[in-house]
Amino acid sequence: MILFDWGTYNGLSKLKIAATLGMKLTEIPPRDFSKRSRSEEYFKKYSEIAGKAFTTITAHAPYYNIVSVDRDIMDKSWRALINAAKLARIGGARIFNLHLGWRVYMDNRDLEYTIEFLKKLTSEVPGITVSVEIPYTKRMIGDWSEIKALREEVGGDKVIVSVQLENAWMYETGVSETGEFERANRETGESYWKQVLSKTLSLSDKYLSLRFSQVIGFAVGRRILKKRVPLGKGYPSLEPLARALSEFMIKEVREKNVGLSIHVIYTGPPETKYQDTLTLYTAIMKEAVNHL
Repeated sequence: MILFDWGTYNGLSKLKIAATLGMKLTEIPPRDFSKRSRSEEYFKKYSEIAGKAFTTITAHAPYYNIVSVDRDIMDKSWRALINAAKLARIGGARIFNLHLGWRVYMDNRDLEYTIEFLKKLTSEVPGITVSVEIPYTKRMIGDWSEIKALREEVGGDKVIVSVQLENAWMYETGVSETGEFERANRETGESYWKQVLSKTLSLSDKYLSLRFSQVIGFAVGRRILKKRVPLGKGYPSLEPLARALSEFMIKEVREKNVGLSIHVIYTGPPETKYQDTLTLYTAIMKEAVNHL
């Protein structure tokens, strides 16, 4: 029995590389939904090839803000995202990973519009599970409480949390406000990651969806933004995460038979993504063997 499906994002031309390396999961990247040259035939071909080589196909939505003060712009974004979800299903994806984007109203309207959109998406694209990505700053929509509200309003079988682990770390340690990456990293141990994973489990259904890359920060005005970097070049450290994640997957998911499929998706820069995906998988499994 496989402990978890693992892999990274791959365009159609890269599926052979990922499959040859033994990855069990592939994700359709957001750029594939933004290119006009990507017809339905492209996604049918993706499904045909990936379906033979991978246990799981996921998709990452293109980066459009869900909420806008301009209703016409918001409607265009919604149509583009729903069309992307339809293409994702044609491509064989079971999960449509969604980044909700920046807050606009800074009040409950941001959440209300998001609920309206997700109800529309899940009604028009049956069979897809929407995984809502945890943000790294309070200026973005999608914190833990909001994802809980989305699940209650739209349906826990239709909406789950997608924990981009470095995002959760930046958000909860306050790094997105202070920029103190080194200090926060020194103070982050296994106990921290276990509580993040416990919250993830409580907001999951069918799938436990995890994503990771290391990052550094840079300032744009008053905002601290993140930049993804190769493993070993940024924060947070992989070692305590790998120890906590391996124990959690075995003790809290597998041995308690909670009935969830676990996904670990590497989301770092494309230049080193295959080497880094293998490094991430190896780090987790080296720790997992101690609990088997």
